Amino acid sequence: MLTAPHAHQGLSVDRLMYRVNISLFPVVILAFLQFGAQSILLIFCCLLTALICEALCLKLNPAAQGHTFDGAAILTSLLLALSLPPHAPLWLGAFGSAVAIVFGKHIYGGLGQNLFNPAMLARVVLLIAFPVEMTRWVSPAAFYDGAFYHLGVDGITGATLLGGFKESGRAPLELLSNLLGNRSGSLGETSSLLLLLGGLWLIQQRVFSWHIPVATLLGCLVPGLIHWLIAPAGIVPPLAQLTSGGLLLGAFYILTDPVTGPGSVRGRLIYGLLAGFITYCIRAFGNFPEGMAFAVLLVNAVTPLIDNYTQPKAYGYVGGKEKSS
Repeated sequence: MLTAPHAHQGLSVDRLMYRVNISLFPVVILAFLQFGAQSILLIFCCLLTALICEALCLKLNPAAQGHTFDGAAILTSLLLALSLPPHAPLWLGAFGSAVAIVFGKHIYGGLGQNLFNPAMLARVVLLIAFPVEMTRWVSPAAFYDGAFYHLGVDGITGATLLGGFKESGRAPLELLSNLLGNRSGSLGETSSLLLLLGGLWLIQQRVFSWHIPVATLLGCLVPGLIHWLIAPAGIVPPLAQLTSGGLLLGAFYILTDPVTGPGSVRGRLIYGLLAGFITYCIRAFGNFPEGMAFAVLLVNAVTPLIDNYTQPKAYGYVGGKEKSS
């Protein structure tokens, strides 16, 4: 029996997951206003597939932690759906959710055992396997001007801001449009303001600390700013970097996953800085216009190494040896 005093924040896994899910609910509403029923069908398809796969995997492995409705599978499906094109085929969302739950989570043993973030693992698989479907964007409706998609509207195709810059070398910054989501992009890419507000609320609720989000933003934007000041034609402006792509979604909702990230404060800062810098490098020099998903998987892979070198020393030990009295 453990007798030592233990501090408890009062957050169970279920409560933590559902707080994150609640913070994403405004983003889902905005997706419906911008992209119509097709976006909601895509989200629902991802959600339903994730819950079915979760239930089946738990049935096959009763020793796995968690349960079907603990919120983890729901969060995984939401994060995956928000990283997909709004009018992506429903089968694409279903396949991605199955990959995320089966191969991204339960193949490692279930809740709390996965090495990589399941949603980003699935997104990278989809991007490599189905590049055409994963890069077919539609322009959103400007809901604040009274426009709205209805059931019979397919949408107007258009490149994302980062993708357009890769193709043409031009990316006009319209800050209001970026913040309010009136630009082409994934469901989560067009919700910059809501993602920022939701992330700040989660910090206030102590779901996670500020270290990883702030370090990630600095790791991407500081070298991006230096690059832009030296060669402005080679990279989009810093404000466009911040309010487009998956930077905010990754910084506040994906990299802060307690399972795949470091445990110490120093480790979280290194982890965030590294993820942000990799994202900047892929955006600036890579073939893909967006690099957050690849950055997440790479820093997930080095998390054990970061933990090994940043874990705090136990009291009474110096240099790995017990201190003599």
